[in-house]
Amino acid sequence: MAQLSFHTPLGTITLSEDDGHIVSLDEGWGRDQTETPLLVKARTLLQDYFDGVSVDLSSLPVRPYGTNYQKRVWEEVRHIPFGQTRRYGDIAHAVGGSAQSVGTALGANMIPLLIPCHRVVSARGPGEYSAFGGAEDKVRLLDLESGF
Repeated sequence: MAQLSFHTPLGTITLSEDDGHIVSLDEGWGRDQTETPLLVKARTLLQDYFDGVSVDLSSLPVRPYGTNYQKRVWEEVRHIPFGQTRRYGDIAHAVGGSAQSVGTALGANMIPLLIPCHRVVSARGPGEYSAFGGAEDKVRLLDLESGF
């Protein structure tokens, strides 16, 4: 599996590609550094994103591993535009299930940012965030996107 690591304001991240799709975005430096065209494109788009440029991260092909329900949740979340949020209950209504099951599915998201789970908020505020630095980084990402 090809991997490409780079530094971001959230720390070092590693993108992993399998069969022409991004399958994970992890914290830390990956072992197998390979600059495939897809990984280079993803790195460029993410660097632009962190520089405050409006980019379409949903144009990158992803193949998340999970249950059928998780995949429905993740696909719905991929359609949330930059600078916008949805509530857990909104996603639950769209895919069937409960707000809690949506939260559980988002907690299992292995491709944060490309599946922008940070854009899903609770009725009482931003809510939790299992990627990167937790809820504090969720707020940072939402603030970054509010300028788009």
